[in-house]
Amino acid sequence: MEFNSEEKILTVRNLSKSFPGVRALNKVRLEIRKGEIHALVGENGAGKSTLIKCLAGIYQRDEGEVFFEGKKTELSSFEEAKALGIAVIHQELSIVPHMTVAENIFLGRFPLKKNSFLIDENEMINKASALLKRFDLNYVQPGKRVRTLSVGQQQMVEICRALALNAKLLIMDEPTASLASKETELLLKIMRNLKEKGVSILFVSHKLEEIYRVCDRITVFRDGEFIGTKRTGDLPYNELITMMVGREITEIYPKRKNKSGDVIFQVKNINAAAVHGVSFDLRKGEILGFYGLVGSGRSETIRALLGIDRNKKEAVRLNNETIQLNSPVDAIRHGIVLAPEDRKKEGLILKQSVEFNITITILKKIINGIRFRKTTNDQIVSDICARLRVKTPSIQEKTRLLSGGNQQKVVLAKWMVTDPKILILDEPTRGIDIGAKHEIYNLMFDIANNGVSIIFISSEMGEILNLPDRVNIMRGGRLVGSLEKENITDKNIMKMAIGGIGND
Repeated sequence: MEFNSEEKILTVRNLSKSFPGVRALNKVRLEIRKGEIHALVGENGAGKSTLIKCLAGIYQRDEGEVFFEGKKTELSSFEEAKALGIAVIHQELSIVPHMTVAENIFLGRFPLKKNSFLIDENEMINKASALLKRFDLNYVQPGKRVRTLSVGQQQMVEICRALALNAKLLIMDEPTASLASKETELLLKIMRNLKEKGVSILFVSHKLEEIYRVCDRITVFRDGEFIGTKRTGDLPYNELITMMVGREITEIYPKRKNKSGDVIFQVKNINAAAVHGVSFDLRKGEILGFYGLVGSGRSETIRALLGIDRNKKEAVRLNNETIQLNSPVDAIRHGIVLAPEDRKKEGLILKQSVEFNITITILKKIINGIRFRKTTNDQIVSDICARLRVKTPSIQEKTRLLSGGNQQKVVLAKWMVTDPKILILDEPTRGIDIGAKHEIYNLMFDIANNGVSIIFISSEMGEILNLPDRVNIMRGGRLVGSLEKENITDKNIMKMAIGGIGND
Protein backbone atom coordinates (compact mmCIF):
# COMPACT_ATOMS: atom_id res chain seq x y z
CA MET A 1 0.00 0.00 0.00
CA GLU A 2 1.15 3.52 -0.74
CA PHE A 3 0.42 6.33 1.67
CA ASN A 4 -1.53 9.28 0.37
CA SER A 5 0.75 11.62 2.30
CA GLU A 6 3.79 11.71 4.55
CA GLU A 7 2.13 14.62 6.38
CA LYS A 8 1.06 13.70 9.90
CA ILE A 9 -2.49 14.36 11.05
CA LEU A 10 -1.88 13.16 14.63
CA THR A 11 1.25 13.02 16.76
CA VAL A 12 1.26 11.70 20.32
CA ARG A 13 4.45 12.13 22.38
CA ASN A 14 5.20 10.60 25.79
CA LEU A 15 1.56 10.40 26.83
CA SER A 16 0.87 8.92 30.27
CA LYS A 17 -2.33 8.19 32.14
CA SER A 18 -2.77 6.65 35.59
CA PHE A 19 -5.70 5.48 37.66
CA PRO A 20 -5.61 4.59 41.36
CA GLY A 21 -3.04 1.82 41.66
CA VAL A 22 -2.62 1.39 37.91
CA ARG A 23 -0.44 3.13 35.33
CA ALA A 24 -2.51 2.49 32.21
CA LEU A 25 -0.20 4.34 29.79
CA ASN A 26 3.47 5.08 30.29
CA LYS A 27 5.01 7.63 27.90
CA VAL A 28 3.45 6.10 24.78
CA ARG A 29 3.75 7.61 21.33
CA LEU A 30 1.81 7.36 18.10
CA GLU A 31 1.97 8.99 14.67
CA ILE A 32 -0.81 8.79 12.08
CA ARG A 33 -0.42 10.17 8.57
CA LYS A 34 -3.09 11.84 6.47
CA GLY A 35 -5.03 9.35 4.38
CA GLU A 36 -3.55 6.38 6.26
CA ILE A 37 -5.22 3.35 7.82
CA HIS A 38 -3.14 2.77 10.94
CA ALA A 39 -3.59 -0.26 13.21
CA LEU A 40 -3.20 -0.13 16.98
CA VAL A 41 -2.82 -3.60 18.45
CA GLY A 42 -1.99 -5.22 21.77
CA GLU A 43 -3.32 -7.67 24.29
CA ASN A 44 -6.23 -6.79 26.57
CA GLY A 45 -4.84 -4.36 29.13
CA ALA A 46 -2.23 -2.97 26.74
CA GLY A 47 -3.70 0.53 27.01
CA LYS A 48 -5.48 0.83 23.64
CA SER A 49 -8.86 1.82 25.03
CA THR A 50 -7.30 4.31 27.45
CA LEU A 51 -5.47 6.04 24.59
CA ILE A 52 -8.66 6.17 22.51
CA LYS A 53 -10.49 7.87 25.40
CA CYS A 54 -7.65 10.36 25.80
CA LEU A 55 -7.80 11.20 22.08
CA ALA A 56 -11.60 11.52 22.24
CA GLY A 57 -11.40 13.97 25.16
CA ILE A 58 -13.13 11.55 27.54
CA TYR A 59 -10.01 11.14 29.70
CA GLN A 60 -7.46 13.89 30.32
CA ARG A 61 -3.85 12.77 30.05
CA ASP A 62 -1.51 13.19 33.02
CA GLU A 63 1.47 14.16 30.90
CA GLY A 64 2.65 14.23 27.29
CA GLU A 65 1.82 16.20 24.15
CA VAL A 66 -0.72 15.76 21.36
CA PHE A 67 -0.49 17.55 18.02
CA PHE A 68 -3.36 17.53 15.52
CA GLU A 69 -2.59 18.79 12.03
CA GLY A 70 0.64 20.22 13.39
CA LYS A 71 -0.97 22.24 16.18
CA LYS A 72 -0.64 21.38 19.84
CA THR A 73 -3.97 20.55 21.46
CA GLU A 74 -5.15 19.74 24.97
CA LEU A 75 -8.14 17.54 24.01
CA SER A 76 -9.71 18.57 27.29
CA SER A 77 -13.25 17.59 26.27
CA PHE A 78 -15.22 15.47 23.86
CA GLU A 79 -16.51 18.63 22.18
CA GLU A 80 -12.98 19.89 21.57
CA ALA A 81 -11.96 16.60 19.94
CA LYS A 82 -15.10 16.61 17.77
CA ALA A 83 -14.48 20.21 16.69
CA LEU A 84 -10.96 19.29 15.57
CA GLY A 85 -12.33 16.46 13.44
CA ILE A 86 -11.70 13.42 15.66
CA ALA A 87 -14.56 10.93 15.74
CA VAL A 88 -14.74 7.58 17.54
CA ILE A 89 -16.80 4.57 16.47
CA HIS A 90 -17.04 2.54 19.66
CA GLN A 91 -17.65 -1.22 19.76
CA GLU A 92 -20.86 -0.45 21.67
CA LEU A 93 -22.79 1.67 19.19
CA SER A 94 -24.25 5.01 20.33
CA ILE A 95 -27.28 5.26 18.08
CA VAL A 96 -30.95 5.93 18.93
CA PRO A 97 -32.86 2.82 17.79
CA HIS A 98 -36.36 4.37 17.50
CA MET A 99 -35.13 7.26 15.32
CA THR A 100 -34.58 7.11 11.56
CA VAL A 101 -31.26 6.76 9.78
CA ALA A 102 -31.32 10.44 8.75
CA GLU A 103 -32.24 11.58 12.27
CA ASN A 104 -29.33 9.61 13.74
CA ILE A 105 -26.89 11.04 11.21
CA PHE A 106 -27.89 14.63 12.04
CA LEU A 107 -28.63 14.06 15.73
CA GLY A 108 -28.18 17.29 17.69
CA ARG A 109 -27.86 19.49 14.59
CA PHE A 110 -31.00 18.96 12.56
CA PRO A 111 -31.39 21.30 9.55
CA LEU A 112 -34.17 23.84 10.22
CA LYS A 113 -36.65 25.46 7.89
CA LYS A 114 -35.92 29.08 7.04
CA ASN A 115 -36.90 31.47 9.82
CA SER A 116 -38.32 28.60 11.84
CA PHE A 117 -37.54 26.18 14.64
CA LEU A 118 -39.10 23.29 12.71
CA ILE A 119 -36.90 20.54 11.30
CA ASP A 120 -36.56 20.59 7.51
CA GLU A 121 -37.30 16.89 6.90
CA ASN A 122 -36.72 17.08 3.14
CA GLU A 123 -33.31 18.70 3.46
CA MET A 124 -32.30 16.19 6.14
CA ILE A 125 -33.40 13.24 4.00
CA ASN A 126 -31.64 14.64 0.92
CA LYS A 127 -28.38 15.29 2.78
CA ALA A 128 -28.48 11.83 4.37
CA SER A 129 -29.16 10.21 0.98
CA ALA A 130 -26.21 12.03 -0.57
CA LEU A 131 -23.93 10.92 2.24
CA LEU A 132 -25.08 7.28 2.04
CA LYS A 133 -24.68 7.30 -1.75
CA ARG A 134 -21.17 8.73 -1.42
CA PHE A 135 -20.12 5.55 0.39
CA ASP A 136 -22.11 3.06 -1.71
CA LEU A 137 -24.78 2.63 0.95
CA ASN A 138 -27.71 3.34 -1.35
CA TYR A 139 -29.55 0.28 -0.02
CA VAL A 140 -29.85 1.94 3.42
CA GLN A 141 -33.01 4.06 3.32
CA PRO A 142 -32.64 7.36 5.24
CA GLY A 143 -36.25 7.21 6.45
CA LYS A 144 -35.94 3.74 7.94
CA ARG A 145 -35.91 3.18 11.71
CA VAL A 146 -32.43 2.22 12.88
CA ARG A 147 -33.73 -0.61 15.05
CA THR A 148 -34.78 -2.47 11.88
CA LEU A 149 -31.21 -2.50 10.51
CA SER A 150 -28.58 -5.18 11.02
CA VAL A 151 -25.66 -4.46 13.37
CA GLY A 152 -23.42 -3.88 10.36
CA GLN A 153 -25.83 -1.37 8.82
CA GLN A 154 -26.18 0.41 12.16
CA GLN A 155 -22.42 0.74 12.23
CA MET A 156 -22.45 2.31 8.77
CA VAL A 157 -24.98 4.86 10.05
CA GLU A 158 -22.63 5.79 12.88
CA ILE A 159 -19.75 6.18 10.42
CA CYS A 160 -21.93 8.45 8.25
CA ARG A 161 -22.75 10.55 11.32
CA ALA A 162 -19.04 11.03 11.96
CA LEU A 163 -18.38 11.93 8.33
CA ALA A 164 -21.29 14.39 8.33
CA LEU A 165 -19.30 16.22 11.01
CA ASN A 166 -16.37 16.37 8.56
CA ALA A 167 -14.27 13.96 10.59
CA LYS A 168 -10.62 13.97 9.56
CA LEU A 169 -9.51 11.16 11.89
CA LEU A 170 -11.86 8.24 12.42
CA ILE A 171 -11.00 5.99 15.37
CA MET A 172 -12.61 2.55 15.01
CA ASP A 173 -12.58 0.38 18.14
CA GLU A 174 -13.17 -3.31 17.31
CA PRO A 175 -15.65 -2.40 14.54
CA THR A 176 -15.92 -5.93 13.12
CA ALA A 177 -16.31 -7.78 16.44
CA SER A 178 -20.06 -8.33 15.98
CA LEU A 179 -20.24 -8.34 12.19
CA ALA A 180 -20.95 -11.22 9.84
CA SER A 181 -18.35 -11.94 7.16
CA LYS A 182 -20.35 -10.14 4.42
CA GLU A 183 -20.76 -7.03 6.58
CA THR A 184 -17.08 -7.15 7.51
CA GLU A 185 -16.14 -7.14 3.83
CA LEU A 186 -18.36 -4.11 3.26
CA LEU A 187 -16.81 -2.25 6.19
CA LEU A 188 -13.26 -2.94 4.97
CA LYS A 189 -14.29 -1.68 1.53
CA ILE A 190 -15.67 1.52 3.05
CA MET A 191 -12.45 1.99 5.02
CA ARG A 192 -10.46 1.83 1.77
CA ASN A 193 -12.94 4.26 0.21
CA LEU A 194 -12.47 6.70 3.10
CA LYS A 195 -8.70 6.43 2.78
CA GLU A 196 -8.91 7.36 -0.89
CA LYS A 197 -10.90 10.45 0.08
CA GLY A 198 -8.16 11.51 2.51
CA VAL A 199 -9.73 10.41 5.80
CA SER A 200 -7.26 8.95 8.30
CA ILE A 201 -8.31 5.88 10.27
CA LEU A 202 -6.99 4.45 13.53
CA PHE A 203 -8.11 0.82 13.44
CA VAL A 204 -8.15 -1.15 16.69
CA SER A 205 -8.82 -4.87 16.25
CA HIS A 206 -7.88 -8.31 17.56
CA LYS A 207 -8.49 -9.77 14.08
CA LEU A 208 -4.99 -9.68 12.68
CA GLU A 209 -5.98 -10.98 9.25
CA GLU A 210 -8.11 -7.85 8.73
CA ILE A 211 -5.24 -5.63 9.83
CA TYR A 212 -2.93 -7.20 7.27
CA ARG A 213 -5.54 -6.65 4.55
CA VAL A 214 -6.26 -2.94 5.01
CA CYS A 215 -3.66 -1.25 7.23
CA ASP A 216 -0.61 0.68 6.05
CA ARG A 217 1.27 0.61 9.35
CA ILE A 218 0.92 -1.11 12.71
CA THR A 219 1.69 0.26 16.19
CA VAL A 220 2.00 -2.19 19.08
CA PHE A 221 1.33 -1.45 22.75
CA ARG A 222 2.10 -3.88 25.58
CA ASP A 223 1.36 -3.36 29.29
CA GLY A 224 0.71 0.34 28.74
CA GLU A 225 3.96 0.97 26.87
CA PHE A 226 4.88 1.68 23.26
CA ILE A 227 6.67 -1.29 21.68
CA GLY A 228 7.08 -0.17 18.07
CA THR A 229 5.61 0.95 14.75
CA LYS A 230 6.28 -0.83 11.47
CA ARG A 231 4.98 -0.90 7.93
CA THR A 232 2.53 -3.75 7.57
CA GLY A 233 4.44 -5.26 4.65
CA ASP A 234 7.65 -5.29 6.70
CA LEU A 235 6.16 -7.00 9.76
CA PRO A 236 5.82 -10.81 9.58
CA TYR A 237 2.84 -12.28 11.40
CA ASN A 238 4.90 -14.17 14.00
CA GLU A 239 7.01 -11.10 14.75
CA LEU A 240 3.86 -9.06 15.34
CA ILE A 241 2.56 -11.63 17.82
CA THR A 242 5.89 -11.65 19.64
CA MET A 243 5.76 -7.84 19.90
CA MET A 244 2.24 -8.05 21.31
CA VAL A 245 2.69 -10.76 23.93
CA GLY A 246 6.37 -10.31 24.80
CA ARG A 247 7.22 -13.92 24.06
CA GLU A 248 7.43 -16.09 20.99
CA ILE A 249 4.36 -18.14 20.11
CA THR A 250 5.56 -20.47 17.40
CA GLU A 251 2.13 -21.89 16.67
CA ILE A 252 -1.13 -20.03 17.24
CA TYR A 253 -3.07 -23.28 17.12
CA PRO A 254 -1.55 -26.00 19.33
CA LYS A 255 -1.41 -29.57 18.06
CA ARG A 256 -3.42 -32.41 19.55
CA LYS A 257 -3.71 -36.06 18.68
CA ASN A 258 -7.30 -37.25 18.51
CA LYS A 259 -7.90 -39.21 21.70
CA SER A 260 -11.67 -39.45 21.31
CA GLY A 261 -13.35 -42.50 22.83
CA ASP A 262 -16.74 -44.11 22.33
CA VAL A 263 -19.94 -42.23 21.57
CA ILE A 264 -21.43 -40.95 24.86
CA PHE A 265 -24.07 -38.52 23.62
CA GLN A 266 -26.67 -38.86 20.89
CA VAL A 267 -29.29 -36.36 19.78
CA LYS A 268 -32.02 -37.26 17.32
CA ASN A 269 -34.24 -34.91 15.38
CA ILE A 270 -34.13 -31.53 17.16
CA ASN A 271 -36.74 -29.10 15.85
CA ALA A 272 -37.34 -25.48 16.80
CA ALA A 273 -38.30 -22.21 15.10
CA ALA A 274 -34.97 -21.99 13.23
CA VAL A 275 -33.83 -25.62 13.60
CA HIS A 276 -35.04 -28.44 11.37
CA GLY A 277 -34.42 -32.11 12.13
CA VAL A 278 -30.87 -31.86 13.47
CA SER A 279 -29.26 -35.11 14.70
CA PHE A 280 -25.68 -35.70 15.83
CA ASP A 281 -23.51 -37.65 18.23
CA LEU A 282 -20.52 -36.82 20.43
CA ARG A 283 -17.62 -38.99 21.59
CA LYS A 284 -15.87 -38.99 24.97
CA GLY A 285 -13.00 -36.50 25.04
CA GLU A 286 -13.86 -35.20 21.57
CA ILE A 287 -13.89 -31.60 20.37
CA LEU A 288 -16.83 -31.42 17.97
CA GLY A 289 -16.97 -28.22 15.93
CA PHE A 290 -20.12 -26.55 14.65
CA TYR A 291 -19.72 -24.15 11.72
CA GLY A 292 -22.14 -22.21 9.56
CA LEU A 293 -22.70 -18.78 8.11
CA VAL A 294 -24.84 -16.21 9.94
CA GLY A 295 -28.40 -17.53 10.19
CA SER A 296 -27.34 -21.15 9.77
CA GLY A 297 -28.82 -22.15 13.13
CA ARG A 298 -25.69 -23.16 15.08
CA SER A 299 -26.47 -21.33 18.32
CA GLU A 300 -30.21 -21.95 17.88
CA THR A 301 -29.55 -25.70 17.77
CA ILE A 302 -27.75 -25.55 21.12
CA ARG A 303 -30.46 -23.38 22.66
CA ALA A 304 -33.08 -25.88 21.54
CA LEU A 305 -31.00 -28.81 22.79
CA LEU A 306 -30.72 -27.27 26.27
CA GLY A 307 -34.38 -26.31 26.45
CA ILE A 308 -33.71 -22.57 26.41
CA ASP A 309 -36.02 -22.11 23.39
CA ARG A 310 -39.23 -24.01 22.64
CA ASN A 311 -38.39 -27.23 20.84
CA LYS A 312 -39.20 -30.82 20.07
CA LYS A 313 -36.63 -33.62 20.30
CA GLU A 314 -37.21 -37.21 19.28
CA ALA A 315 -34.52 -38.59 21.57
CA VAL A 316 -31.50 -37.60 23.66
CA ARG A 317 -29.21 -40.29 25.06
CA LEU A 318 -26.28 -39.86 27.45
CA ASN A 319 -24.09 -42.85 28.28
CA ASN A 320 -26.66 -45.18 26.65
CA GLU A 321 -29.52 -43.85 28.78
CA THR A 322 -32.42 -41.75 27.51
CA ILE A 323 -32.58 -38.39 29.27
CA GLN A 324 -34.96 -35.43 29.21
CA LEU A 325 -33.58 -31.96 28.50
CA ASN A 326 -36.55 -29.66 28.98
CA SER A 327 -34.61 -26.81 30.59
CA PRO A 328 -31.05 -25.68 31.35
CA VAL A 329 -31.54 -27.04 34.89
CA ASP A 330 -32.06 -30.51 33.40
CA ALA A 331 -28.90 -30.11 31.32
CA ILE A 332 -26.78 -29.02 34.29
CA ARG A 333 -28.10 -31.92 36.38
CA HIS A 334 -26.89 -34.31 33.66
CA GLY A 335 -23.48 -32.61 33.42
CA ILE A 336 -24.11 -30.65 30.21
CA VAL A 337 -23.08 -27.00 30.55
CA LEU A 338 -22.87 -23.94 28.28
CA ALA A 339 -20.36 -21.09 28.10
CA PRO A 340 -22.53 -18.65 26.09
CA GLU A 341 -21.49 -16.37 23.25
CA ASP A 342 -22.15 -13.18 25.22
CA ARG A 343 -20.14 -13.81 28.38
CA LYS A 344 -20.87 -10.37 29.84
CA LYS A 345 -24.66 -10.56 29.60
CA GLU A 346 -25.28 -14.30 29.90
CA GLY A 347 -22.16 -15.89 31.38
CA LEU A 348 -21.13 -13.67 34.28
CA ILE A 349 -22.48 -11.41 37.01
CA LEU A 350 -20.02 -8.62 36.32
CA LYS A 351 -20.57 -6.62 39.51
CA GLN A 352 -19.77 -9.68 41.61
CA SER A 353 -16.35 -11.11 42.45
CA VAL A 354 -14.37 -13.84 40.71
CA GLU A 355 -15.06 -16.07 43.71
CA PHE A 356 -18.81 -15.45 43.58
CA ASN A 357 -19.04 -16.20 39.86
CA ILE A 358 -17.11 -19.46 40.18
CA THR A 359 -18.89 -20.89 43.21
CA ILE A 360 -22.45 -19.91 42.26
CA THR A 361 -22.75 -23.26 40.45
CA ILE A 362 -21.69 -25.37 43.48
CA LEU A 363 -23.46 -23.78 46.44
CA LYS A 364 -24.46 -27.21 47.79
CA LYS A 365 -20.76 -28.11 48.10
CA ILE A 366 -19.79 -25.04 50.08
CA ILE A 367 -22.91 -24.44 52.17
CA ASN A 368 -24.01 -27.04 54.71
CA GLY A 369 -27.32 -25.92 56.21
CA ILE A 370 -26.52 -22.44 57.45
CA ARG A 371 -22.78 -23.13 57.67
CA PHE A 372 -20.46 -21.71 55.03
CA ARG A 373 -17.52 -24.06 54.40
CA LYS A 374 -14.92 -21.35 53.79
CA THR A 375 -11.91 -23.67 53.65
CA THR A 376 -13.56 -25.83 50.99
CA ASN A 377 -14.69 -22.72 49.10
CA ASP A 378 -11.23 -21.12 49.06
CA GLN A 379 -9.53 -24.38 48.04
CA ILE A 380 -11.91 -24.96 45.12
CA VAL A 381 -11.54 -21.40 43.82
CA SER A 382 -7.75 -21.24 44.19
CA ASP A 383 -7.30 -24.66 42.55
CA ILE A 384 -9.45 -23.89 39.50
CA CYS A 385 -7.92 -20.41 39.09
CA ALA A 386 -4.46 -21.96 39.14
CA ARG A 387 -5.47 -24.72 36.72
CA LEU A 388 -7.02 -22.29 34.22
CA ARG A 389 -4.37 -19.62 34.86
CA VAL A 390 -6.88 -16.89 35.72
CA LYS A 391 -4.99 -13.61 36.14
CA THR A 392 -6.61 -11.57 38.92
CA PRO A 393 -5.24 -9.51 41.84
CA SER A 394 -7.43 -11.58 44.15
CA ILE A 395 -10.50 -13.82 44.02
CA GLN A 396 -12.43 -10.86 45.47
CA GLU A 397 -11.72 -8.77 42.36
CA LYS A 398 -14.90 -7.63 40.57
CA THR A 399 -15.25 -9.66 37.37
CA ARG A 400 -15.99 -6.56 35.29
CA LEU A 401 -12.43 -5.37 35.96
CA LEU A 402 -10.81 -8.41 34.34
CA SER A 403 -9.65 -8.58 30.72
CA GLY A 404 -11.86 -10.35 28.20
CA GLY A 405 -9.64 -13.42 28.21
CA ASN A 406 -9.72 -13.74 31.98
CA GLN A 407 -13.47 -13.19 32.06
CA GLN A 408 -13.79 -16.11 29.66
CA LYS A 409 -11.62 -18.24 31.95
CA VAL A 410 -13.94 -17.44 34.87
CA VAL A 411 -16.89 -18.64 32.78
CA LEU A 412 -14.99 -21.88 32.11
CA ALA A 413 -14.01 -22.13 35.78
CA LYS A 414 -17.56 -21.88 37.09
CA TRP A 415 -18.57 -24.87 34.98
CA MET A 416 -15.39 -26.92 35.38
CA VAL A 417 -15.89 -26.99 39.17
CA THR A 418 -19.15 -28.89 38.51
CA ASP A 419 -17.21 -31.77 36.89
CA PRO A 420 -19.17 -31.64 33.62
CA LYS A 421 -19.45 -34.46 31.10
CA ILE A 422 -20.11 -32.12 28.16
CA LEU A 423 -18.88 -28.52 27.82
CA ILE A 424 -20.50 -26.38 25.13
CA LEU A 425 -18.42 -23.37 24.04
CA ASP A 426 -20.20 -20.77 21.90
CA GLU A 427 -17.67 -18.36 20.32
CA PRO A 428 -15.31 -18.64 23.33
CA THR A 429 -12.57 -16.40 21.86
CA ARG A 430 -14.74 -13.55 20.59
CA GLY A 431 -13.27 -10.18 21.52
CA ILE A 432 -10.10 -11.45 23.21
CA ASP A 433 -6.50 -10.93 22.18
CA ILE A 434 -4.18 -13.37 20.45
CA GLY A 435 -2.28 -14.36 23.61
CA ALA A 436 -5.50 -15.09 25.51
CA LYS A 437 -6.84 -17.04 22.53
CA HIS A 438 -3.77 -19.25 22.59
CA GLU A 439 -4.35 -19.94 26.28
CA ILE A 440 -8.04 -20.78 25.67
CA TYR A 441 -7.03 -23.23 22.91
CA ASN A 442 -4.62 -25.00 25.25
CA LEU A 443 -7.27 -25.12 27.99
CA MET A 444 -9.73 -26.70 25.56
CA PHE A 445 -7.21 -29.43 24.76
CA ASP A 446 -6.42 -29.99 28.45
CA ILE A 447 -10.13 -30.30 29.26
CA ALA A 448 -10.77 -32.72 26.38
CA ASN A 449 -7.69 -34.78 27.25
CA ASN A 450 -9.18 -35.25 30.74
CA GLY A 451 -12.23 -36.91 29.21
CA VAL A 452 -14.67 -33.99 28.96
CA SER A 453 -16.44 -33.80 25.60
CA ILE A 454 -16.60 -30.36 23.99
CA ILE A 455 -19.07 -28.90 21.51
CA PHE A 456 -17.26 -25.93 19.97
CA ILE A 457 -19.12 -23.25 17.99
CA SER A 458 -16.98 -20.73 16.11
CA SER A 459 -17.31 -18.37 13.16
CA GLU A 460 -13.51 -18.10 12.78
CA MET A 461 -12.39 -20.40 9.99
CA GLY A 462 -8.88 -20.73 11.42
CA GLU A 463 -10.26 -22.14 14.66
CA ILE A 464 -12.58 -24.56 12.88
CA LEU A 465 -9.76 -25.80 10.64
CA ASN A 466 -7.31 -26.39 13.47
CA LEU A 467 -9.07 -27.23 16.75
CA PRO A 468 -11.92 -29.77 16.34
CA ASP A 469 -11.64 -33.53 15.82
CA ARG A 470 -14.78 -33.37 13.69
CA VAL A 471 -16.86 -30.53 12.26
CA ASN A 472 -20.62 -30.43 11.73
CA ILE A 473 -21.68 -27.89 9.10
CA MET A 474 -25.06 -26.17 9.23
CA ARG A 475 -27.07 -24.27 6.65
CA GLY A 476 -30.60 -22.92 6.90
CA GLY A 477 -31.22 -24.56 10.27
CA ARG A 478 -30.21 -28.01 9.02
CA LEU A 479 -27.09 -30.08 9.59
CA VAL A 480 -25.88 -30.56 6.02
CA GLY A 481 -22.67 -32.49 6.58
CA SER A 482 -19.95 -33.69 8.91
CA LEU A 483 -16.19 -33.83 8.30
CA GLU A 484 -13.62 -36.02 10.02
CA LYS A 485 -10.25 -34.48 10.94
CA GLU A 486 -8.46 -35.54 7.75
CA ASN A 487 -11.16 -33.98 5.56
CA ILE A 488 -11.46 -30.63 7.36
CA THR A 489 -10.48 -28.03 4.76
CA ASP A 490 -11.85 -24.56 4.10
CA LYS A 491 -12.98 -25.68 0.63
CA ASN A 492 -14.94 -28.65 1.98
CA ILE A 493 -16.47 -26.58 4.76
CA MET A 494 -17.56 -23.68 2.55
CA LYS A 495 -18.94 -25.98 -0.11
CA MET A 496 -21.36 -27.34 2.47
CA ALA A 497 -21.96 -24.02 4.26
CA ILE A 498 -23.05 -22.16 1.11
CA GLY A 499 -24.65 -25.13 -0.64
CA GLY A 500 -22.00 -25.68 -3.32
CA ILE A 501 -22.01 -28.88 -5.32
CA GLY A 502 -19.66 -30.59 -7.70
CA ASN A 503 -15.88 -30.74 -7.66
CA ASP A 504 -15.06 -27.07 -7.98
